[in-house]
Amino acid sequence: MTAELQKINALIAEVEKVILGKRDVIQFTVAALLAGGHVLFEDIPGVGKTMLVKSLAKAIQSDYKRVQFTPDLLPNDILGVSIFNSQSHQFEFRPGPIFTSVLLADEINRTTPRTQASLLEAMSENHVTIDNQTYPLSPHFFVLATQNPIEYEGTYPLPEAQLDRFLFRLHIGYPDFQDELALLTGKRQQSLDQIQTILHADEVTALKAMVDDVYVDERVARYALQLVQASRQHNAIDLGISPRGGIAFLKGAKALALTEGRTFVTPQDLQRILPAVFGHRLLLKGGVHASTETLSDLMKQMIQRVPVPTRR
Repeated sequence: MTAELQKINALIAEVEKVILGKRDVIQFTVAALLAGGHVLFEDIPGVGKTMLVKSLAKAIQSDYKRVQFTPDLLPNDILGVSIFNSQSHQFEFRPGPIFTSVLLADEINRTTPRTQASLLEAMSENHVTIDNQTYPLSPHFFVLATQNPIEYEGTYPLPEAQLDRFLFRLHIGYPDFQDELALLTGKRQQSLDQIQTILHADEVTALKAMVDDVYVDERVARYALQLVQASRQHNAIDLGISPRGGIAFLKGAKALALTEGRTFVTPQDLQRILPAVFGHRLLLKGGVHASTETLSDLMKQMIQRVPVPTRR
């Protein structure tokens, strides 16, 4: 086992101390971090979304900020604002919470589209423009947003352009019986005090560079594109995966391969991440977003219909 894989496994295991029985979700979140992507957690309240984000931020010794999205939140509440200094007779910029490494956008669909859109530039270009001045963000800027899929009153669904900025959409779900019993009886605690630093900023940078070096065979790249095109050609889907989504698909597979200790991508990596990459990017005919069950069926159909490349 390489030193890099040991570090990645140690990071996943550290977050597992407080998020019980959800190794796949943690692994995908770490993969998104290493791929330079962002994650949308769509789940019911109380399953540990915020705790997962806080634990990960602490385990990589990263600065962390949380924004509770509400209907009255304004873009300047996230980006920052220029204030006139009467002594210097100049405007001074006061940075908002977006100037961090790990940003938790809690209940992102409870704020207006105007405020949601304030994240678009930051999530795609890693900088923000305020009053005609561009400010760079942290090289490890990482947005983890949450939304409740069962509440619609007083919410503003994220538009397709916003959803496309998220590399993965993940669901944590309920813990299994034994893990939840351990929580109820106090045998396992969900406390950030248990989390130790596993990776430092320079180590995260090195791992991100390793993701770029993960090898993708041309046949595997063709397979990825065929899956992307299958989403565009399906007769039940109005909006398929965009070219940006296709790039994210392959980048996510490379990061997942690295978390598995491999320096190459397999077709199984693509199949495994397909629901997390495709699920929030697909729009059904008639402009209606698909239900979880319908989406799952459609994505299974794509995987079944596209031939898996064979070894030479």
